[in-house]
Amino acid sequence: MFSVVRGYNILVVVIGQYLTSIYILAPEKPLKDVLFDINLLMLVLASAATIAGGYIINNFYDSEKDLINRPLKSRLDRLVSQNTKLSFYFVLNFLAAIMASYVSFNAVLFFAVYIFSIWLYSHKLKKMPFIGNLTSAILTITPFFAIFLYYKNLDTVIFVHAIFLFLMISMRELTKDLENIKGDIAQNYITIPVAYGEKASKKMLTILALATSIPMYLLLFRYEVGYMFLFFYLSLFLLVIFLFLLWRSSTKIHYLILHNILKFIILAGVFCILLIDVSVILNRI
Repeated sequence: MFSVVRGYNILVVVIGQYLTSIYILAPEKPLKDVLFDINLLMLVLASAATIAGGYIINNFYDSEKDLINRPLKSRLDRLVSQNTKLSFYFVLNFLAAIMASYVSFNAVLFFAVYIFSIWLYSHKLKKMPFIGNLTSAILTITPFFAIFLYYKNLDTVIFVHAIFLFLMISMRELTKDLENIKGDIAQNYITIPVAYGEKASKKMLTILALATSIPMYLLLFRYEVGYMFLFFYLSLFLLVIFLFLLWRSSTKIHYLILHNILKFIILAGVFCILLIDVSVILNRI
């Protein structure tokens, strides 16, 4: 079940939500007020439960495709029956609603829409080119918007960070489509590589990679990001390597390497939030 819900991804989101709260959304608050904020904890737990439920329903609908694209993981996932997966799905969504209700009725509405959107994406939207990729990227960053709305912090720098993350996730989703093209064709998933071909997909990835230079420039030269500038320079270096390899890639293993480069950038970005102000912990204890 841990494999089905991708517990490691959920842990990264939880850490990211707390780091974002401490360093970006509520930098003026004492550290203990953020760490021991019950409302924030409920929102984070509701996000974790919703994401876990999302992975379960996605796994449920993609079970046949995953036999082709991820045979080893698929065999492991099949140790849990489909009925058990669905039971966990409904329990997790119910728990998410209960935890959100502790915060406010608006939080319940937020997560109700989020849960429905994940189901709609898994059932219908992910099979549509462009719409599926766009929806997936939006759903991935949605848990962070729950925290934004809670703190009511709408500073421009936050949206610039969000745009950079959105572009990176969009690139990851398109690269994943290239990696899984064989299974998508077999199961009639009309993704961008299936509909328009690998060359067009590579052109789109190149455009997205170039587009990331805009938020990176703003964050490096228009906003104060502390030592996190090291992360953005590393990201720029890795994206250059990504583009170099992209146009020489043609097999699943090639696209898997590219996918892992993007995953590393996204993961590193979460933990590099710590670099925004290295003295923040000492100053706020």
